[in-house]
Amino acid sequence: MTKQFDAPQLDDTDRMIIQETQTGLPLTAQPYHDVAARLGLEVALVMARIKAMQASGVIRRIGVVPNHYKLGYRGNGMSVWDIADADIAAVGKTVGALDCVSHCYHRPRQGADWPYNLFAMVHGHNRDEVEAKVAEIAEQLGALQRGYRILFSTRILKKTGLRLTGTGPAAKRSAA
Repeated sequence: MTKQFDAPQLDDTDRMIIQETQTGLPLTAQPYHDVAARLGLEVALVMARIKAMQASGVIRRIGVVPNHYKLGYRGNGMSVWDIADADIAAVGKTVGALDCVSHCYHRPRQGADWPYNLFAMVHGHNRDEVEAKVAEIAEQLGALQRGYRILFSTRILKKTGLRLTGTGPAAKRSAA
């Protein structure tokens, strides 16, 4: 069962702020001042809107995103696990809390040929390190896991977060 969420309504100002900051804040002493200047807004308004979007969950967090490849983490594998449906929430919480796991998802099984329903990205310096970490996870889970595989990438074709464009409802209203 998928949870349904009511999406907060973004106005044109919120959308402009998101579009201006979604690739990162300026690396300056007063980044919000720079954002406000570029958008022609008051600094207090930009800061208040960002705070409100954080409170509503539109913005989850603001932080540094390191490039794990440049830090030497080149052996990255998506581990996929067959977990009993009754245990998926607890196991997902356990696996997701591990330092070597960057993200962890529950996904539907895809028939007998693909029984895996828990996906966890495991990072290591090389393939052997990832395989060892996944084996440790399997040992920790014991009988809670009924099988697993590791899917290693061969190359990155695209890697970005979601980017808002000028095509959403707020942009359509302003174009009218």
